[in-house]
Order: sequence, then C-alpha cells, then structure tokens
Amino acid sequence: MAQLHKDKKTVSADKKLKVAYLGPSGSFSEEALLAASFRSIEPLAADTIPDAIKMADASEVDAAFVPLENSTEGSVNVTLDELIFTSDLFITAEVVFNVHLQLLTKEKIGLKDISEVISYPVAAAQCRDFLYSKLPQAELIAASSTSEAARTVSQSKERGMAAIAPKLSAELYNLQVIQQNIEDYHGNQTRFVLVQKRKIPARSESDKTTIVCFQKKDRPGSLYSIVGQFAARNINLARIESRPTKKALGEYCFVIDLEGHISDEVVSDCLAELYAELGHIKFLGSYPAHAKSNKHLTEIKEARRQASQWLKDLENCLPKS
Repeated sequence: MAQLHKDKKTVSADKKLKVAYLGPSGSFSEEALLAASFRSIEPLAADTIPDAIKMADASEVDAAFVPLENSTEGSVNVTLDELIFTSDLFITAEVVFNVHLQLLTKEKIGLKDISEVISYPVAAAQCRDFLYSKLPQAELIAASSTSEAARTVSQSKERGMAAIAPKLSAELYNLQVIQQNIEDYHGNQTRFVLVQKRKIPARSESDKTTIVCFQKKDRPGSLYSIVGQFAARNINLARIESRPTKKALGEYCFVIDLEGHISDEVVSDCLAELYAELGHIKFLGSYPAHAKSNKHLTEIKEARRQASQWLKDLENCLPKS
C-alpha cells in the first residue's frame, strides 16, 4: 500500500492533473500512482523514465511520477541523473510504496521448466538470491519496465519464458502467478516522487528538502565543509550520496535530503551559506515528507528564538547612540 504526503495545492480539484509514469500499464509506477490517491489525475504511460521526465519538462504533461530510491538496491540512478543534469523540475510530493514481486508465466509450469526470466534490471536485482537459488538455469533478460516484461511474456510463444512483475501486470496481461513475493527482502519499498515545473508546495507539518551540491574543486575536507554547515545548525540529513558530474573521472556532486522546508529560516540560511561557499547548488524541491516528524526542527527553531532574545537583551545593555 502506498503512503502519500502531499500539499493540498499540488493537485487541483478543478481539473485532472496529467501525470506521466513509466509504462506500459501494469507497472509498479502506475500501481503506486493509483494507490497514492491523488485527487484527480490522468495517468499517461511513457516508454522510459527519461521520457516521463522530459514530457513534464516540455509541459506535455503537468507532472511526472518516477521511482527515486529502493530500500534494497538504493537510488534509481537514471531518475537522479535526469533530475540533476537534464530537467528543470522540482519534487512536489513523495510516495513510499511496498514492493512485492511475482514470478509470472503464460501458463502454469514448474520452476525447472523456466529457461528465460525477463524484467526491469532494478526489479530483477531485488530478487537476486531467489534467481540464484531457484532458477540457476534461467537466462536473465532486461526489459524497459516490469510491465513491459509481463507484456512480452504474454505475447511470446516460448513456453519457458517468465517475467518478474507486480500482481497488477498478471491481471492485465492474463498471466499465471507461479511464485508470489519473490523479493529477497520482504520489507522491500520504493520511494516515488512527483515532479513538476518549478513548483514548491507550502510548508507542512513535516517537510524534506533535496539539493545537489557541486564542488568548486576537489580538495581535502570539501565534503566535511558541506556537511558542517548542516551540523552547525543541527539540521538532520536523511540521505547523502555522491554522483559523477559527467565531466571527468573522479569529479562528483553530492545529493542531499535534509529535514525541513526552504521557507524555514534555519534551512534558507544554511542553503544561502552553502551557495555562497560553493557557487553552484541545484535545488530539487521542498515537499511534505513521508512518515517523519519535524519535532527536531521545531526544537531548533525554539533554540534559535531563545538565542536571538538573549542577544537582544545584551544589546539593550550597550550605550545608546
């Protein structure tokens, strides 16, 4: 079941929001999008994740809904790289979806009769142990999405072909579920994000901000100096990872998820200081966070308020000009 945290202004009740997702129909992206219960959407299937993002960037749709991170395999790099280097979109909502993978075939057959397994590489990687132990004889074939894998199996005349895909795909393409929930870790979840053109939802009770920090040059302590800005303000970092800048071997940027909203004084102050120091920061969005509390940030705000009052009290002791 998907769990959604979104700002009320993100989705208008007056008109349908056209949302591109990784298709064809029956993919996890579609399943998560529909389960997220956005007020009024018109889902539009895209062939690839970059295609979905480009459709939103070109205003062919209002938004794209794409996978960003998986609890087993980590970041979905194709999504990250599109958001960092290609698009001008902001994250406006996130959805955390419980992912269960099924082994599907056209007709009921035994595991020993399966010679080929087709799936989206990220999904197949989440079933690595199952494939190694239960289907060592099967050739693994990459597909552009889990639903495309299911559709390929449904159209194939080969009896020994199987797909790794969601249950929705089995229903849509009339496939048999040979084995259920074959993911290696049953707490498997994927984080999806809704991305739109330069929109920032209003601050909510619990927010997250995502930025990308680029270094002026690689030097000792450069990452420490970035992280130190957050530590100095007691801002909690939910995630930090490096991505190649695509310019030269050994050049990296840092993708950071931090607690709080850009309209929070402590966050805006930190980002301004980082921008002044680095000269290049890409803002990817401030948006309602999944299942998080801003209690820590609230405590920081109160501490800063008390510190400001303390300074004002001291300033009152200075000579009047």
